[in-house]
Amino acid sequence: MCGINGFNFKDKELIEKMNEKIKHRGPDGSGVYTDDNISLGHRRLSIIDLSENGKQPMFNEDKSLCLIFNGEIYNFKELKEDLKNHTFSSKTDSEVILHLYEEYKEDCLKYLNGIFAFAIYDIKNKELFLARDRIGVKPLYYYYDNQKLIFSSEIKAILEHNIKREIDLEAMNHYFRLMYVPAPLTMFNNIYKLKPGHYLKFKKDLKIKKYWDVKDFKKIKDKEKIINEIQKLMKKSIKGQLISDKPVGVFLSGGIDSTSVLGIAKEFKKDLKTFSVGFDINDPNRKFNADLDLARKTSKIYNTEHYELMINSKDILENLEKVVYHMDEPVAEPTQIATYLLAELAKKHVDVVLGGDGGDELFGGYKRYYYAHLLRFIPFLKSKLHTKFMLQDEKEIKKILLNTKNTTKSFFSKNYLKNGLMFADLKTWLPDESLMRSDKMTMANGLEQRVPILDHYLVELGFKIPNKFKMKDTDQGKEIFIEAMKEYLPDHILKSDKKKVWLTPMSEWLRTDLKEFAEKKLFTNLSEEYFNVKEIEKIFNDHIKRKKYNLNLIWALIVFKIWYNKYF
Repeated sequence: MCGINGFNFKDKELIEKMNEKIKHRGPDGSGVYTDDNISLGHRRLSIIDLSENGKQPMFNEDKSLCLIFNGEIYNFKELKEDLKNHTFSSKTDSEVILHLYEEYKEDCLKYLNGIFAFAIYDIKNKELFLARDRIGVKPLYYYYDNQKLIFSSEIKAILEHNIKREIDLEAMNHYFRLMYVPAPLTMFNNIYKLKPGHYLKFKKDLKIKKYWDVKDFKKIKDKEKIINEIQKLMKKSIKGQLISDKPVGVFLSGGIDSTSVLGIAKEFKKDLKTFSVGFDINDPNRKFNADLDLARKTSKIYNTEHYELMINSKDILENLEKVVYHMDEPVAEPTQIATYLLAELAKKHVDVVLGGDGGDELFGGYKRYYYAHLLRFIPFLKSKLHTKFMLQDEKEIKKILLNTKNTTKSFFSKNYLKNGLMFADLKTWLPDESLMRSDKMTMANGLEQRVPILDHYLVELGFKIPNKFKMKDTDQGKEIFIEAMKEYLPDHILKSDKKKVWLTPMSEWLRTDLKEFAEKKLFTNLSEEYFNVKEIEKIFNDHIKRKKYNLNLIWALIVFKIWYNKYF
């Protein structure tokens, strides 16, 4: 994994400043390329081919193409076999992209299996090509004002340019309803996310095109065939994603997904390290640490070198502002601090981790999928489907936000809901909240996270599986995935309660150890341009006095305030 930067004019000092801003993404090296029409920068985290031959920017044989790349291509060895007419100067997956583009131009994306954001500059034709992976595991942002094009792996690098900083009010309205900002918007006006499965071409003007999507929704009726396909694709994906010239570990929770990943990974690699997180709080019923207990049992069964991290309220106070800064734009998820600190621990032992991200979204792991499935058979309730996305009560939102406008319902109805909630999550919540959180929190520590369940072949298979195989007649999800993975799932995992939500003690800490901190953040110079401060005070006090559970909204406000102070 790495970080990439660029813009469509020459300024070596400025591209080096951008590189410096994201040096956490690539602590192993830095490089730039400039000519009269382009400036490209790269920060390197070396995982494949650790030699100097793997440094970037990277060029093809006649130096007509220049590449900067963030990500991993898991099938690069097979692709390299088909490129025998090219001369390779390294053993990297990066160079495979370069020669593949020589052969097929933008169609090279059809052949790539991996997670990526990259830029290729055609030096002779003065054309820039940017692309982002199918699912959106790796981030890619750009700013465009009809003259300047600036892009980066992180927004903070784009802000090194002298551009006007303004809040995108539509994005802000989405954020307080969803707890994140859906693509292509960001919280910054005129800075956008390149959507997953899209590429961008720029010469005299900018053109964006989709190159991949889930298109085949025809259901497979043969249950055994589905199970066999899940097993085959999981093994192929995990085997490919274990390739690394650096040590590899697994983020291990008490859930089905990461346990399955670990079980299969152990078939191919015996010396795996595992990492789990818990909370240092009086927890006699193991409400907050049930996940940790299950992961500990799993690690013993699979005989891994296991590391645990216990987080307390002091850790939250010391790291929250740092975490919000690294996220670039507000994402109101308390668990991101735990992910950040777990990544910090893991980096001391490994450079790559596998995670269990995506299993719930592909195989129906959330209860809301089951209830949404039922709603589709009740005609007069179909219009309510969008409410499954909105974590906040609309009445409460209108109380705290001034001049608010709810466009979130129409945004989802127009773009995603025709193919169901799981599809909508694949296109929005997964890349813009969950995967963004995973990427930013791990890369802030120079750690690479891979997500084998989100191999695009598994994603395509997921949408061919009938809901009756995923959820049966109850709200217990992932039935067919569990059946396919059962040989890797110990009894303590199979017999544990239905789908758990990873709980944090943040609600309780807001009433105790974090109360003074929260009050300071919420009520010191809170902009009355955007907020009704009196209503926020009431919401906060109701939570403190246990009159009403208001963690989500309070946390969204705290994160927004910290973000605003950091960037404005």
